[in-house]
Amino acid sequence: MTQAEALAILKTGANVFLTGEPGSGKTHTVNQYVAHLRSCGIEPAITASTGIAATHIGGYTIHSWSGIGIRRDLTKYDLDRIGQNRNVVRRVSNARILIIDEVSMLSTRALSMVDAVCREIRRNEQPFGGLQVVLVGDFFQLPPVNKRNEDEDAQESFSPNTEQERFAFSSPAWEALNPLVCYLSEQHRQEDPVFLDFLSAIRRGAASERERALLRTRYSPTRKDDVAQLYSHNADVDAINASELEKLPGKASVFAMESRGPEKLVLALKRGCLSPELLSLKVGARVMFTKNDVTTHRYVNGTLGIVTGFSDSGFLIVKTNAGRTLYAEPDEWRIEDSGRVLARIIQVPLRLAWAMTVHKSQGMSLDAAHMDLSQTFEYGQGYVALSRVRTLKGLSLAGLNQRALEVHPEVRARDEAFRMQSAKAREKFRTIDPKELATMHSNFIRACGGKPGMGPKQKVVRIPTLEATFALLKSARSIGEIAKKRGIAATTIVNHLEEIKLQGKIEAVRDLAHLQRPERFETMRAALEAVRDPKGKVLLSPARALLDESYSYDELRLARLFLNQ
Repeated sequence: MTQAEALAILKTGANVFLTGEPGSGKTHTVNQYVAHLRSCGIEPAITASTGIAATHIGGYTIHSWSGIGIRRDLTKYDLDRIGQNRNVVRRVSNARILIIDEVSMLSTRALSMVDAVCREIRRNEQPFGGLQVVLVGDFFQLPPVNKRNEDEDAQESFSPNTEQERFAFSSPAWEALNPLVCYLSEQHRQEDPVFLDFLSAIRRGAASERERALLRTRYSPTRKDDVAQLYSHNADVDAINASELEKLPGKASVFAMESRGPEKLVLALKRGCLSPELLSLKVGARVMFTKNDVTTHRYVNGTLGIVTGFSDSGFLIVKTNAGRTLYAEPDEWRIEDSGRVLARIIQVPLRLAWAMTVHKSQGMSLDAAHMDLSQTFEYGQGYVALSRVRTLKGLSLAGLNQRALEVHPEVRARDEAFRMQSAKAREKFRTIDPKELATMHSNFIRACGGKPGMGPKQKVVRIPTLEATFALLKSARSIGEIAKKRGIAATTIVNHLEEIKLQGKIEAVRDLAHLQRPERFETMRAALEAVRDPKGKVLLSPARALLDESYSYDELRLARLFLNQ
């Protein structure tokens, strides 16, 4: 099934299980559906099974959203207590569409508890209280996590083989929901047909001597300098990263995470954030970006590079493996509810990347990776690691055990059924007249209280050149005027100015004087100078902490360009 076909089904309001191989576009399809809903005035409830996944999508964990927390059972007393939680009642009552990402890591029992809470609070005995439920994930990836252990990377935290922790598709709630299966067939990550066939063989449980021989061509005891390493356990990763950083000369620069909002929500964000609370970096450090740059698309979660220095104004400069030089500045992770920001954390979106765990690599796309799968302990763990890279050429393998090429037999059997159900759904929807399908889409939006026909916001065209911005700058245009003329965001224009200055093509006092706002500029200058360190570096987060909320990061970035003149 194509992404467009799956999106058309989602828009009808049908309950859907959206699945497919890594790189098939599950996240992209969900994002398109969320954008469609928001363009019609509807805010979906966006959740995920783990903190990491929830942080990536700017939503709650499903455990937090539904109020079930770490419970392993749900009594009538528990339901009554949850029903008295005003925040949970408001969220569940106001929701119309519930999205659960990474459903493969949600246990049978947890899904049933969420179903029970929704039916209780909404006073509706339909599955999940009548919500449209969109389940997203791939059961060949990592299995359910035992919530009794908070370390998501520890071996004992995975336990899909007990009755309580079986896969979500075994839940009575799944059976009652009876979602249409949309099995995406397009491939947008793996660019190598031979490697794609290899990964498909693992999914089918057909990995044989032929596949092992293919992997032997990629054996290497050591990694190349510009390649990330994947391991099964946190201890290996922490030791390697700390050791490699220590080898670099000089003193480490430490970036502290900021936070705003209720402590409980902030802690949830911190647990799910791939960037650490204290990020220690040196020039020469191997790093990885930990989130997508949704504004200017300069990097994605998984982009690798090397810290090459700090500019005079305090910018952290990273040269990516693709050869592009970028500024890495603080970004936000947030929890939103109905368009309101409930909590946020602010940190430079980087982490040390000489090594990382397989668990934390889930969802990433890597050009190259070196991995040791000799200690693989869980079904699907090897498959997740191997499917991170785009080509066989990008794979470097130091070790392998039998479990690394195995997938769970129950998942393999169910996958065949999912593929058949998806084919039937595709054929059924192909017979629907386009006008009738459009009517179904409109009716669902109206039933949710939205306004059909508003259409998505017009997509702006981003021109990835600095010359056009530079030309408009010389004509004394404002940031807003340049952004409007270029058809891109004001933030992107500020990015351009920083890059142009880094190249030595502009002098702030001479070329940017028309952009100053004296009544605000002096206040920002004082804040920036107050946090300048002995080396002359000026970072935004500490300066912004001295100001009120009316001062944006873009304003501070612009003001910082005038320092050291």
